Amino acid sequence: MGTLGRAIYSVGFWIRETGQAIDRLGSRLQGNYYFQEQLSRHRTLMNIFDKAPVVDKDAFVAPSASVIGDVQVGRGSSIWYGCVLRGDVNSISVGSGTNIQDNSLVHVAKSNLSGKVLPTIIGDNVTVGHSAVIHGCTVEDEAFVGMGAILLDGVVVEKNAMVAAGSLVRQNTRIPSGEVWAGNPAKFLRNLTSEEIAFISQSATNYTNLAQVHAAENSKSYDEIEFEKVLRKKFARKDEEYDSMLGVVREIPPELILPDNVLPDKAEKALKK
Repeated sequence: MGTLGRAIYSVGFWIRETGQAIDRLGSRLQGNYYFQEQLSRHRTLMNIFDKAPVVDKDAFVAPSASVIGDVQVGRGSSIWYGCVLRGDVNSISVGSGTNIQDNSLVHVAKSNLSGKVLPTIIGDNVTVGHSAVIHGCTVEDEAFVGMGAILLDGVVVEKNAMVAAGSLVRQNTRIPSGEVWAGNPAKFLRNLTSEEIAFISQSATNYTNLAQVHAAENSKSYDEIEFEKVLRKKFARKDEEYDSMLGVVREIPPELILPDNVLPDKAEKALKK
């Protein structure tokens, strides 16, 4: 570091020290109303006992999620905002291409009353809807768990089966392939159509693509984020149809353009123009 660099560093150091001194003075003046902001101790990935999470490099774990202990997350899977995967007294396995959506809880049981060990196993290309609770269960490949559903210990959701939103599936229940179960307690509702089975697979693919966008956004530097704020403010409230009536063409900066795989209709609209 040269002379100029040391001088700039010193100025920055004293500015920060002055700011901290002013903060301490302000706290003293507040007296009994003083509140000290604590740094968050949240850790997205956290060891417990001698177990550490293993997350594939191509998986997305949102910064506000908590993946704790003996948890494995496979390639292309996504753990969304506010989720908790707690593998403390047993293990959790999440396959490839699976999405566990916002505020869902996945936990395990050491064993049930009969002594059966109950890890949680979630297969490939599974969709788990927002705020679902999965506890000591097995959810096989390409199954679908709806928003707010609760799966208790020992439940098995077979491949291409669906648990409807808000359902409560009792202990040791097996939901056969190709069926929809709903209610509290959950019971057989009807068989899935071929279109619905195809939707389950497509839903997993859509979330894998969407997770790539969120992963890229979360990896941006502070300078990139501030630059995009300026761009969004500049291009806010610009209506393409109104502009075209006026003969005005505004090019959207590439930083604000989402990939075609996130907005599949975009490419079709572009071809129609």
